[in-house]
Amino acid sequence: MKEELLHYAWRTRQYNPLQLSTTDQQPVQVIHPGRYNLDAGPDFLEAKIKIGDTLWVGHVEIHVLASDWNKHFHADDPKYRNVILHVVYDADTDAAVTGRDPLPTLTLKDQLARDMMDRYDLLMENESWIPCQPFMDQVDEVIWTAWLERMVVERLERKTLEIHRMLEACHWDWDSVFYQLFAAHLGMQVNKEAFLELTRRTPYNTLLKYRDNLFQVEALLFGQAGMLTGDFVDDYPQRLQKEFNYQQKKLGLSPMPGHYWNFLRLRPSNFPTVRIAQLARIIHTTEHLFSKILAAESIREVNSLFGHAANQYWADHYQFDKPSLNQKRKRLGSQLIQNLIVNVLVPFLFLYGKVKGLTRYQDKAIDWLQALPPEQNAVISHWNSIRTNAENALQTQALLQLKKQHCDAKRCAHCGIGHHLLKQKQTEA
Repeated sequence: MKEELLHYAWRTRQYNPLQLSTTDQQPVQVIHPGRYNLDAGPDFLEAKIKIGDTLWVGHVEIHVLASDWNKHFHADDPKYRNVILHVVYDADTDAAVTGRDPLPTLTLKDQLARDMMDRYDLLMENESWIPCQPFMDQVDEVIWTAWLERMVVERLERKTLEIHRMLEACHWDWDSVFYQLFAAHLGMQVNKEAFLELTRRTPYNTLLKYRDNLFQVEALLFGQAGMLTGDFVDDYPQRLQKEFNYQQKKLGLSPMPGHYWNFLRLRPSNFPTVRIAQLARIIHTTEHLFSKILAAESIREVNSLFGHAANQYWADHYQFDKPSLNQKRKRLGSQLIQNLIVNVLVPFLFLYGKVKGLTRYQDKAIDWLQALPPEQNAVISHWNSIRTNAENALQTQALLQLKKQHCDAKRCAHCGIGHHLLKQKQTEA
């Protein structure tokens, strides 16, 4: 028996409510099981339980064995002083709290359905790609769709945590934090931290003062990135270096070490030099980028914000002083733009709407995901082989959340699909 299953049974009332009694034969009526607590302290908070003729309001703690109470040192923990009921699978001993008689104890050993416990064991022991893979044909479309809708909101809530922390640290400067995370995702995972360091050393407000002059924005970014050191052959980096040396003294700038940047195993179009040049162009062409995102009504409008090419120099270069045979203006690719929308723009819109109490921005975030094509990766390909193909980015984001946060951790007792399967009778399986 796992404690997680007991949590599930208590939370979803998977027991016979007419047969509940404490170990000393006091009848128990669960008015409200309490609020499930994922933090430190009792498992369920502010429950309403009638024990005998007395209505109690307080916390509920759940263990496999009653003796676990003392093993976990709850007796001396002040967080557990307001526990009103100890729910266990097997009452191998009484539980006591400081200054009180033995805590009322309810055993569920004879209350839980055998079918539910057997199905839970099957899910936990299954080694398929997802625990419920053998039972997916038992999950109808209504349940599947409803849970995916829950998953996409859960994923957005998780993604906004980092944004929220950064906003608090920056005194809720939305433009600056958007600039930081937009730049970080331009660098993809391999150069994310380097881009964050660049944005910390080169504040957005500083760049805005120079945004009318693309060359100066480029000089500031490349210089702060530690890429304008040494001797250059080409005129363009020579002029950038000269401009940056002047601005560095004027503004008291501190460049980052150039070795922070990773070029290895990257396609040339993803080199940080190219990405910095593209970032400079976006800052130059779009004042207050986040405000433009808020005002955009469609994906097409967003694409137009990112359609400008980097400086002409980069048409036949990927690094300074290293000409390329391939000549092509460096614009953000459609796949990168989609990744930016999914991982930066949509979470920002969602959080902005939540913080400001403006649900239209949350709705727009969902609409944009629904308007984007489905993401293509190994996880989504595997899902498509199990269930019907994902139709848009809204569904793929939900599937990614489901796989990573629930299936991989076998959190079936916290999953809507798992709940549907666990409550089925064996004859339905």
